[in-house]
Amino acid sequence: MQPSHLLLATLGAYLAGSIPFGLLVARATGGPDPRAIGSGRLGGTNSLRALGRRRAVVVSTGDVLKGFLPIVAVRAVGGDDLLVSLAALCAVIGATRSVWVGFKGGRGIATGVGTALAIAPLAVAVAAPFFFLLIWRTRIVSIGSLAAALAFAPAALIIRAASGASIDIGFAAYAIIGPALVWIAHADNIARLRNGSERRFDVEMLQRD
Repeated sequence: MQPSHLLLATLGAYLAGSIPFGLLVARATGGPDPRAIGSGRLGGTNSLRALGRRRAVVVSTGDVLKGFLPIVAVRAVGGDDLLVSLAALCAVIGATRSVWVGFKGGRGIATGVGTALAIAPLAVAVAAPFFFLLIWRTRIVSIGSLAAALAFAPAALIIRAASGASIDIGFAAYAIIGPALVWIAHADNIARLRNGSERRFDVEMLQRD
C-alpha cells in the first residue's frame, strides 16, 4: 500500500463522510437549521424532526451515499481490503465529526449502512430487523441503532467465515471498530437511556412534509 494511496483514500472518504447533508438540505429549501432543534444533530432522525419527511429522506439518502460511494471509488482504483476498510472507517468518522460543522455531525448510522452495503451487505440484512423491531417496540431510535450496530459485528464476521473468505485484519477492524464508532457517537443517548430521559420517536413526524 503506497502512502499516497492511503492518504487519498482515507482523506477522501473522511471529506465525503463529512458532507453535512442535513444542513445543506435545510439551507437549500429554506428550512430550519437542524442544529437548533431536538438533538442538534444533522442525521436523518433529527432532520425528520426539523425538516419533515420528504427532506429527511433526501438527507438520509445522501448520508448513505457518502458512505457507499467512497468504498466504490477505492475499489475502482484497485484498493485492497485493508484500504477499503480504512476508508470506510474514515467515512463514518467524517459523518460523526465533520470538519465542515465544527467537528460535529450525525450519529453515523446511515453512513455506516452505506459502507456496509458496499462491504458486507448480508450483515446489513441481519442487523436491520433489530433496528426496525426495537424502534417499533420502544419508539426510541437510539435503542434500535445501538442494537443494530451491535448485531452487525458478529453477523459480518460469521457470514465472512461461512463464505470461506479469510477474515483479514482490515475486515475484522472494520466489523468491530465501525460499530464502536457508532456507539461512541451515541454517548449522550446512552446517558439519557440510563437515566430514563431519552427522546421517543414521535409518529406524527412522519406525517409532516
